Amino acid sequence: MKKKISIYTASAIVVANMIGTGVFTSVGFQLSAVQNTWSILLLWLLGGLLSLFGAFAYAELGTHFKESGGDYIYLSRVFHPLIGYLSAWAGMTVGFSAPVALAAMAFTKYLSPFGLQGNLYLAIGIILLIGLLHSFTIRHSSKLQNISTLIKIIFIVVLVIVGFLIQGNVNTALNWTDSWKHDMVQPGFAVSMVYVSFAYVGWNAAAYVVDEIEDPSKNLPRALIGSTLFVAIVYVLFQLVLLKNASVIQLQGKEEVTFIAFDNLLGSAGGKWVSIFIAIQLVATISSYLWVGPRVTLAMAKENKLWKPLAKKNKEGIPVAAIWAHVIISILLTLTGSFEKILLYAGFVLQLMGSLTVATSLFLPKSNTATFKSPFKPILQILFLLFNAWVLVFTLIDRPKESLIGLAVLGVGGIIYYFDRPTISNDEGRI
Repeated sequence: MKKKISIYTASAIVVANMIGTGVFTSVGFQLSAVQNTWSILLLWLLGGLLSLFGAFAYAELGTHFKESGGDYIYLSRVFHPLIGYLSAWAGMTVGFSAPVALAAMAFTKYLSPFGLQGNLYLAIGIILLIGLLHSFTIRHSSKLQNISTLIKIIFIVVLVIVGFLIQGNVNTALNWTDSWKHDMVQPGFAVSMVYVSFAYVGWNAAAYVVDEIEDPSKNLPRALIGSTLFVAIVYVLFQLVLLKNASVIQLQGKEEVTFIAFDNLLGSAGGKWVSIFIAIQLVATISSYLWVGPRVTLAMAKENKLWKPLAKKNKEGIPVAAIWAHVIISILLTLTGSFEKILLYAGFVLQLMGSLTVATSLFLPKSNTATFKSPFKPILQILFLLFNAWVLVFTLIDRPKESLIGLAVLGVGGIIYYFDRPTISNDEGRI
């Protein structure tokens, strides 16, 4: 019998997917458009609430279908195989590969005290190493994920505590005026929400590996909802710490905002150690995406002839071909993309496909008692969809180039689907 992962490992996958580059880098880009502290905190609170609403929907979908593959399975079975295909294609080329590339790029960025900033060989090396470690057994993957995520959790909690307890001697970015009312109706607020949404990406991660989880009817909802609540609380507190310990001028438009804030707070030696640990905790992020993403690709590969070679597993049931496809694509993105541009067009595509997937939960038939039931359905799902639509429209208007790149990625997937041949009937498995 294939070994299953515990609720702790499932939760570790969710937490590691969520706490990655976004929380440590996003506020610098947000401050270019939004500088009121209430506005910044509102962005992160809204992101947490929306992620929680989405987690409810994915918990229901995951316990209904009980198949690994996440969006691909739900969209294919509820709407049409084309929609599922586009989701899996977007996941392979952008959704799961871009966060790996971003984390690897940030990994070298935060090792700048050692002169390794922008070292492409190091970024590629860490992707290759983690891909290799995921290519053996579930037991190997679980150990890597659990240990690296524990380091991540301890690290960010310690940063929050230190950031509040120690008083720095710098100008602060805190701005508690009532200009937040004006900010909310500006395009910049909606675009800033894309950065927040990207930072929260991963609240659905355990749903992608549902058939690898022990007792998924009970453990999947707990992993998704509990982890999302924990991360949301940490995120809001962490943004306050960053704004408290650096000025707007220091942070605005910068990626390395966490290093800047803690360099102010702890001095150059302390800031250097914080920077090192940010790099180390990114290992868990890369690991979680190289675990989850290939399972979506595997689901597509099993049902579509063109991608059949990526359905190859080793004797332990690990989708090694799909893992290495994601490794290669992640490396290509690392070599060709700028940090902010990748973040924006990946965030746009993820927001769009996540919205479509949450919409599928509105069309599920009434099922057995083993299926998790989303509370306040359909109100929370409709709120999720309306807010995401607002963000997508404003992002398309304010950042058309990056948004159109994201849509072009989907367009290419549509063309490939036209020439591909499914290995199952289009109606097989539909609800």
